[in-house]
Amino acid sequence: MGGSDRDAAAAHMLVPADTAQDVRERAAGVSAQVAVLPVGSYEQHGPYLPLATDTLVACAIAREIAAAHPVHLLPPVTVSCSHEHAAWPGTVSISSVTLHAVVRDIADSLRRSGVGALVLVNGHGGNYVLGNVVQEASARGEKLALFPAVEDWEAARERAGVVTSLLSDMHAGEIETSILLHVHPHLVRPGYESADHLADDRRHLLTAGMSAYTDSGVIGRPSLGSADKGKALLASLVDAFGATLALLTGDGPGPA
Repeated sequence: MGGSDRDAAAAHMLVPADTAQDVRERAAGVSAQVAVLPVGSYEQHGPYLPLATDTLVACAIAREIAAAHPVHLLPPVTVSCSHEHAAWPGTVSISSVTLHAVVRDIADSLRRSGVGALVLVNGHGGNYVLGNVVQEASARGEKLALFPAVEDWEAARERAGVVTSLLSDMHAGEIETSILLHVHPHLVRPGYESADHLADDRRHLLTAGMSAYTDSGVIGRPSLGSADKGKALLASLVDAFGATLALLTGDGPGPA
């Protein structure tokens, strides 16, 4: 596959190809419509993963969810709150207020078109405001959810045989490298095999930024990444999504 073909394939994986008729037919077969919105970022991921890594990961999770569950897959939010990565070139951020407003507007638009529930599939740990969006919406009686939860990632990590803990696997590490090796191997450049760097004590991260804890931009053990682990991680998250879907539609048991 040539470079232009690879770029086209990657774009197709980011932007759903549904028509209005596809959405109408899908809605006819469910009791309650649920949309899935990938939220990524555009920030440094070391010298071997692309700036769009978080978006690619969020889209991979959302795409697998849409293949397994009757949900409406949306195109991603590709720029978010990456201020802690500002020391590296290429990183672009918007304010938390802007991200909050964008998600609220999308949720409002969906409700006007008959889609009553929205799941935010978050690929960037720095998007703290998404939790507030869901909290506030739930208090108003609206149906929003944030996925995956830490517990979902922990279960996926164990199922996939990921060695690095969630604390240590902070950025461009074993999990992200594994998922990209599975879904976009041509985007992973050489160098991850020797880029391991750990910094478990990051208590001043929000004040000092990532550059206080890593020169390369990496915190984790990417050398342990593999395509097989990436595949298993996604499979586990797809299974875990069933509980979130049931909670929003009322078709199953409540939270564990």
